[in-house]
Amino acid sequence: MSVGQSWKGPAMPLPRFDAVIFDLDGTLLATEQMTIETGEAALSRMGRQVPPGLLESLVGFDEPTSRGILRRHLGDDFDFAHLDRMWAEALIERRDRDGIPLRPQVEPMLRALREASIPFAIATSSTRDQAREKLAAAGLTDSFTIVVTRSDVPSPKPAPDVYLLAAERLGLAPDRCLAFEDSDVGAIAARAAGMTVVQVPDMVPLSGEHADYLAPDLIAGARGIGLLAA
Repeated sequence: MSVGQSWKGPAMPLPRFDAVIFDLDGTLLATEQMTIETGEAALSRMGRQVPPGLLESLVGFDEPTSRGILRRHLGDDFDFAHLDRMWAEALIERRDRDGIPLRPQVEPMLRALREASIPFAIATSSTRDQAREKLAAAGLTDSFTIVVTRSDVPSPKPAPDVYLLAAERLGLAPDRCLAFEDSDVGAIAARAAGMTVVQVPDMVPLSGEHADYLAPDLIAGARGIGLLAA
């Protein structure tokens, strides 16, 4: 499925949604490139490398799952505590220096949702503290009253837990919520929760296998799926 192409086809009636749930990293915030670059730098300083594309393949997973994947490549004896410290320090330094940029069309999207009186929330694989820090660095702290994180649920994405809890806190059935994701891991989670999914690619090219609609940015996705007027 190419960007801007709906799986359901143009003849199908467009559904009506009562709320929007956003992924955080890679969907609202341009953090994925920053995370991968600082991770590669930290590994290099430790004299280690991973196969090309491995860090990109971790996009959408929570930290424990990502750690397990890295362990298979780096070995059980690798000093992950040291890597965590170096990686975190590099991320903080980068964030403090450059801030966290927003993905394209985030501000117009949030403004359009407010004007249309459509509530919105976040469902993220980040922990509660990480999400709070990232939103503050991006200037979005006051934009979201509902933020569901990995800290709030038993199982991370691709399990549907964060999306189900976000819908519950919005007071809506999951099928009345439209999810925006960048990763396949997140799209699988949202669809497992019973939601329609718009994917906006970031770091990793998408097949569209787990999306209802692919779009180049949030506004294009909202219009293409029928949430906002074209």
